[in-house]
Amino acid sequence: MKILNIQVLRGPNIWSINRKKLIQMRLDLEDLEQKPTNVIEGFSERIEKLLPSMFTHRCSKGVEGGFFTRVKEGTWMGHVIEHIALEIQTLAGMDTGFGRTRMTKTEGIYNVVFSYLEEKVGVYSAEAAVRIAEALINNVEYDLEHDIRRMKEIRELEALGPSTASIVEEAVKRSIPWIRLNKSSLVQLGYGKNQVRFRATMTEKTSSIAVDIASNKEETKRLLTEAAIPVASGVTISSPDDLEASVNKVGFPLVFKPLDGNHGKGATINVKTMEDAVAAFEYAKTYSRKVIIEKFITGYDFRVLVIDHKVVAAAQRDPAHVRGNGIHTIQELIDKENEDPRRGYGHENVLTEIAVDRDTLDLLAKKEYTLETIPEKGEIVYLKSTANLSTGGTSIDVTDIVHPQNIFICERISRVIGLDICGIDIMAQNLTQPLTENGGVVLEVNAAPGFRMHLAPSEGLPRNVAAPVIDMLYPQGKLSQIPIIAVTGTNGKTTTTRLIAHIIRSNGKRVGFTTSDGVYVHNTMLMKGDTTGPVSAEFILKDPTVEFAVLETARGGILRAGLGFNACDIGVVTNIQEDHLGLSDIHNLDDLTRVKAVVIGAVRRKGWAVLNADNGYCVRIAKDARCNVAYFSMDENNPVIKEHCRKGGIAAIYENGFITIKTGDWKLRVDKATHIPLTFGGSVNFMIQNVLAATLAAYLWGYKPEDIRLSLETFIPSAAHTPGRMNIFRFKDFKVLVDFAHNPDGFNGVKGFLQGVEATEHVGIISATGDRRDEDIIETARISAQMFDKIYVCQEKYLRGRQQQELVDLLVKGIREVDPNKEIIINNKSTECLRIAIENAQKGSYLTILSNTIDNTIQRVTEHLDKELEA
Repeated sequence: MKILNIQVLRGPNIWSINRKKLIQMRLDLEDLEQKPTNVIEGFSERIEKLLPSMFTHRCSKGVEGGFFTRVKEGTWMGHVIEHIALEIQTLAGMDTGFGRTRMTKTEGIYNVVFSYLEEKVGVYSAEAAVRIAEALINNVEYDLEHDIRRMKEIRELEALGPSTASIVEEAVKRSIPWIRLNKSSLVQLGYGKNQVRFRATMTEKTSSIAVDIASNKEETKRLLTEAAIPVASGVTISSPDDLEASVNKVGFPLVFKPLDGNHGKGATINVKTMEDAVAAFEYAKTYSRKVIIEKFITGYDFRVLVIDHKVVAAAQRDPAHVRGNGIHTIQELIDKENEDPRRGYGHENVLTEIAVDRDTLDLLAKKEYTLETIPEKGEIVYLKSTANLSTGGTSIDVTDIVHPQNIFICERISRVIGLDICGIDIMAQNLTQPLTENGGVVLEVNAAPGFRMHLAPSEGLPRNVAAPVIDMLYPQGKLSQIPIIAVTGTNGKTTTTRLIAHIIRSNGKRVGFTTSDGVYVHNTMLMKGDTTGPVSAEFILKDPTVEFAVLETARGGILRAGLGFNACDIGVVTNIQEDHLGLSDIHNLDDLTRVKAVVIGAVRRKGWAVLNADNGYCVRIAKDARCNVAYFSMDENNPVIKEHCRKGGIAAIYENGFITIKTGDWKLRVDKATHIPLTFGGSVNFMIQNVLAATLAAYLWGYKPEDIRLSLETFIPSAAHTPGRMNIFRFKDFKVLVDFAHNPDGFNGVKGFLQGVEATEHVGIISATGDRRDEDIIETARISAQMFDKIYVCQEKYLRGRQQQELVDLLVKGIREVDPNKEIIINNKSTECLRIAIENAQKGSYLTILSNTIDNTIQRVTEHLDKELEA
């Protein structure tokens, strides 16, 4: 077997609109294509022995054990690998269950698709599943535990922490989109101008001054003392010379902790001797230049969580410990405790495994214990000096029994320090009595407090503390989304995208849009190139200045990684024609339709699909649409339009020279085509189609016809507004047309325009694109032969794996099929080819440059025009 490719799909895709996180592995079974599982001796027994938990996989049988039954009956290895990849993720603590395996049109090559929770774990599981299957086939031992352990490690490195993840999960429940902004915990909620950001449990509303105060324990204590809030007495020192005097001043027992430490790092409690004080001081100094020495207060460790200045949860925290039974050593008791299924590696479970470290050994030494000591039955042996869950501590929810005065104190502390989210550490006998009565004190105030102890306490009610965070960031009435219009299709995508963006911008919105020539925000290009994939879409959605997004969405990005957004408000499909066939398992128009339909599948239920009624494949998409549907057509008598409007539907039609909105039997004329510059006086049908699609999308969003009309009449086809789309340059004696038509349908569109253009001679410069089918390249050449009196073939680039001469030969073949005597000039040096064509242009001739034949075509033509004007 051979892995040919692994793709990570992060958005709606051809396999599933709702399951956005999928791995797609292209797998060549090689000789195993002839060996289903039932002919591989012993395979069934070996897989059941290695992965007995796969008994729960129902597979197509629909009952437990169904997958194993399929293996015994005989199934192909791609299917087996899909199930292994899912199961090993589950064994690593990431339970996910969606999978599909489909054979491609190339024998022996399969697409193995399965869901993942963590991207890098998903990729690892794909590779590991193939290794496991090969080991089972060859009957060799396999270390499955190594893979499980490695996937846990990857998850711990890559996954969002439990606090961050809980906020994201709450946002998802409320249909608030999110984007991870770095490899750590910086997250954006919402899109465009409606976004908010947070990192762990600090939000963009969190005061940096408040964080600085909370990070400085001495400053925090001073402010709380001045606010009459009970705190532990103590001093801060930085030099060992001050240690003895400070110890004498505060008095044993003591707590030592670094001034700007966190998570209990560097802390030592219950210090009772000067020798221990020296060691505790040196330990704390490894984490901070200054060290706090405080009176050790007996009692229980409590954490109170305050969000938006309201107490939302409280927990009693116990440091990691074991309870003796008079039989086992402390090490054995630790090992036994770590077998608790609630404990796991890092943050994977409710509790964290207990690790032995310096703190553990110091605490044991104070009791004159070692790891080999056998504690008495019932004796509690503490293993950590702090109660942090990250070091193995446990928590008990006490939210419902906190005294009202203590709630008042904690909410007041959040305002004194100025934190929108804070965790307040309290040492007291209980929280049911006021701190002022039971001698309790505030130990610390924490910015970015952990949520895990409240989300999943060891005992008591779990608290959804992420909900008040989202309530604070998105109070009722505040939007998280921005409007999104996605445009796809074979031809006309870019022009339609630009025209929609122009209409929106002309009506006062700051619009961001993506096209095949660049990313724009409010008409300023920010990125150049073919930017029609999910990365470019995300670029727009991350921009905090964007109020409205219009996203050209090409097939390549959908196939490569899925959509760059979870949902859109309007999806436009301009047409579906033969182009890019034979690539990425897209062999015919049915396959291509399935790809384009992903955009319509992502339209919100109350949104709109804008479809071309003159294209049967677009009409087919409407049958499965889960949203409202509207059509556009060049013919008001199109049967699809007539039936749709008879039922009260909305359409845009071209009738009697007008761009018209039709609702039921009512017609609303928007503008005359001859008044719209983009249609070239109503002479270019494919541009009229683009205008219909854009007009309909704008009308459905809510723009008035008169506002749309003004926008249509001010959108001028030019190198600025529509680069590479019907750009006409007027030289003194001839004209040059540049259009990036690159498939037969595009060439036919230009042909229709040129038929109405009078010229002494029509000259064309054409090229091919190497990743198109031979028949498509030949057909564009045939159309060129019908359009032009003389043809320059300039195949300088876009070889894409082919030989230059091979593409030239295909073009010449197509031309000769139509006209064996057609004048053909082959010049594969683009700059020279353009210069010769312009210098030899006859008076009254029309030079047409099709496809992106010349590097920086528009710039080079403009340079020639400037030279003529300067002469």
